[in-house]
Amino acid sequence: MNGGLPGFHNAPASRAVVVASALFSVPFGFRGRFLDLGLSYQNVYERLSIWRLITSLFAFSSTPELIFGAALLYYFRVFERQIGSNKYAVFIVFSTMVSVLLQILALGYLKDPSINPLTSGPYGLIFASYVPFFFDIPVSMRFRIFRLSLSDKSFVYLAGLQLLCSSGRRSVVPGVSGIIAGLLYRLNTFGIRRLKFPEFVTSLFSRVSWPFSSNPYQGLPTTENDANISSPQVHQTQPVHTATQDPPESSIAALVSMGFDRSSAVQALVLTNNDVNLASNILLEAQALQQ
Repeated sequence: MNGGLPGFHNAPASRAVVVASALFSVPFGFRGRFLDLGLSYQNVYERLSIWRLITSLFAFSSTPELIFGAALLYYFRVFERQIGSNKYAVFIVFSTMVSVLLQILALGYLKDPSINPLTSGPYGLIFASYVPFFFDIPVSMRFRIFRLSLSDKSFVYLAGLQLLCSSGRRSVVPGVSGIIAGLLYRLNTFGIRRLKFPEFVTSLFSRVSWPFSSNPYQGLPTTENDANISSPQVHQTQPVHTATQDPPESSIAALVSMGFDRSSAVQALVLTNNDVNLASNILLEAQALQQ
C-alpha cells in the first residue's frame, strides 16, 4: 500500500490516532485483557461502564488487528493532507461518535450474545475512511492474477476485509457502523463538512509530537495560477528532467480528473517516476500547505 510521502508529515491528527491506539492496545495486550475492551450489552445497558467507551475507541482487540489497523490508519493519512488537519479532526470526531452510537443501538436492538463484546479499536475512523477512498482515489494500475482482475487499490480493500472479518460478527458490526458514518459525512449530514476545528486545537497535535523535516515538494504548483509563482526548487529541478520521457497520457488524465492542472500533473509525475498515487499525494500536500 502506498500512501504517498513517507511519515506523518502534515498529518498530525493521523499520527495522534495511531500513537493512541498503540499506547492503549499494548498495555492491555500484555495483561491478556483483549476480550474485555469492547462494548457489550451488559456493560452498556446494565453496568453503565462508561470507561469502556474510551478503550473501545482506541485499543484493538488483538495483535493482528493492531497491525492491520495501524497500517490502514497510516495509509489513510492522505485524506488529512488533502482536506487539512482542521477539517480532518472533525471527520475523526464525527465518524467515531456516529460509529459508537450505531454500535450501542445495535447492541440494544439485536441483544445477540454472539456479538458480545464487540471488537474494540478505531473501526469507525478506519472504515469511514473507505468511503472517500472508494470515491476519490483513482485506480492507477490494473493487473491480473490467475485470471482475477485486480488493481493497486485491491490490497487496501483486502486489508480492510481482513480487519472486518477478524472476529466474525463481533468485528462486522463496528466495521459496518464506520462505513455508515463515512457515508453520512460524505452526504454532508447537518452540514458537517463545512465545520473545522480552530487552529490551536490541531496545532496541539504537532506540539506533542516529534519534529519532522519540511516537505521537499512544497514548492510544487497545484493550480494554474500557482504555476506562475516563482519557486527556486521547481526551477532547479527543471533542467534535470528536460531530457526525460513524458509521462503517459493516461496518468496525466487521471491527475487532471482530480482537479489538478496539466502542467502540475506532468511535473509531479516526472518527480515520482510516473507513480500516480505518489504524484497525487504530493500535489494534495502541496495544495494543503498553500491554503
